[in-house]
Amino acid sequence: MESFMSFWEHIENWQRIAILMGGMVFFWLLEGYYPLFRFSFKRYRHAGVNLVFLFTTILLNLLLGAVTIAVCSWVTKHQFGLIHWLHLPLWATVLLSLFFMDFFGQYLPHYAMHKIKWMWKFHMVHHSDTKVDVTTGTRHHPGEWLFRESSTILGVFLLGLPIGLYFLYRSTTAIFTHFNHANIRVPLWLDKPISWIFVSPNMHKVHHHYKRPYTDTNYGNIFSLWDRIFGTFVYDDPKNLHYGLDVLEGSTDENLGYQFKLPFNKHVKTDY
Repeated sequence: MESFMSFWEHIENWQRIAILMGGMVFFWLLEGYYPLFRFSFKRYRHAGVNLVFLFTTILLNLLLGAVTIAVCSWVTKHQFGLIHWLHLPLWATVLLSLFFMDFFGQYLPHYAMHKIKWMWKFHMVHHSDTKVDVTTGTRHHPGEWLFRESSTILGVFLLGLPIGLYFLYRSTTAIFTHFNHANIRVPLWLDKPISWIFVSPNMHKVHHHYKRPYTDTNYGNIFSLWDRIFGTFVYDDPKNLHYGLDVLEGSTDENLGYQFKLPFNKHVKTDY
């Protein structure tokens, strides 16, 4: 276990990028052979639009990453935070860190963006995709990413996350993002047991249904337990789902200019 954590403490930037892009390419190829839905669209054009948002996310991570690393260094030096106070075995510390970082990095800001009107307008960009696939997981307006990163940094501070655990969380949540958004056909007999503890593809697809109440469910990214604890868990057959948002024209989902300006568009209804 120590050697495992040593890898994450000293992981190179190219290795982190390889994990991020490798996972995306793997599921992008897999959904080509075992698609859940057969969309009539140009896959490369669709991926290109969503990868523009990934590029903005990477730029923000370069800026905010310095802040996060500074927080990791401070809490480690001062032995501040939950994991330093509990003195658990390393394996338990790893599981506890991933579990609570899924709350601070994903569930909490995700829930807030669905409940606070001005935050929701930024998150609408993610939900506006009418052809959900692995690249949809990268589709976040820069404004939304600021909300997510602020909450992530709060989690790092309160938990006392050292740099190795932070990088482990980052890669784990990236892989689950690819897995959950991928347009892959997973049989119910396999997907449903996965959803007892983890977020499964069919479970997350419910969140991308085009209208409420389904839109306001399944906020977790790694663990489905947070949705079960807070009563936001919903499961349904993906055949009953329709992607996008009922307040937006589906034809605008690949219009980059429209999408970047969407949070500031006063003509867009939000149902709040």
